[in-house]
Amino acid sequence: MTLKRHRGLTEQAADATVDQACRTLLLPTIRVQFPELAEAAARGQMSYRGFLAELLMAECDERARRRSERRIKAAQFPREKSLRAFDFEANGNVDAAVIHTLATCEWVKKGLPLCLIGDSGTGKSHLLIALGTEAAMAGFRVRYTLATKLVNELVEAADERVLTKTIARYGRVDLLCIDELGYMELDRRGAELLFQVLTEREEKNSVAIASNESFGGWTKTFTDPRLCAPIVDRLTFGGNIIETGTDSYRLASTRAARAQSAVSG
Repeated sequence: MTLKRHRGLTEQAADATVDQACRTLLLPTIRVQFPELAEAAARGQMSYRGFLAELLMAECDERARRRSERRIKAAQFPREKSLRAFDFEANGNVDAAVIHTLATCEWVKKGLPLCLIGDSGTGKSHLLIALGTEAAMAGFRVRYTLATKLVNELVEAADERVLTKTIARYGRVDLLCIDELGYMELDRRGAELLFQVLTEREEKNSVAIASNESFGGWTKTFTDPRLCAPIVDRLTFGGNIIETGTDSYRLASTRAARAQSAVSG
């Protein structure tokens, strides 16, 4: 469609022209915000260049927000978790400065691993999801999965002869978040398939795991010691290890809430 150019348009005609042009150029944010921004520019006696910059930045900001939302959705996190919502005071084992440094995502950019080790209720999954979310917001491709779900998917892919394609798909994301590693024992086949995914990503793309077992206890998960050692090596070499401790602050919070409720009642 060709838009005719006219001088001396009325305000109504100008608004209609801008609306149509934005539809043609696929600029939905400018189309919606133009009237308000135009009035603000007039009140503030903004220059033409300044007004144009405001319009374009509004469009860019909204597109960046939508891209971020798409990456977070594609990561398939089971729930929303943020670093702002993590109670560092309740868990003194977790260094807030270290976590906020990790939130800059330099480790993801370098393809380094991250291990979150601690008992249930100490915040491992919260931090895993929150740091994964930070990476998605920073523009990285992220995928979250449970360890057992990943292994089951790999076994099915092997049975259906699409294993190479599945491993390649997991190899392409910038950050693979594997939760609940260590909760269930993996047989030799499952461990070998997981090892293939880790090998595909080694020194190229980051892997972050959350586990309730210390590395010494991973022989209960990976029953073949010949696989256990190289898996630990791939998940720790050059990376960060965060120990969240053994005291469940989630349980402590529940007990405190119940005690407060009893006092109030």
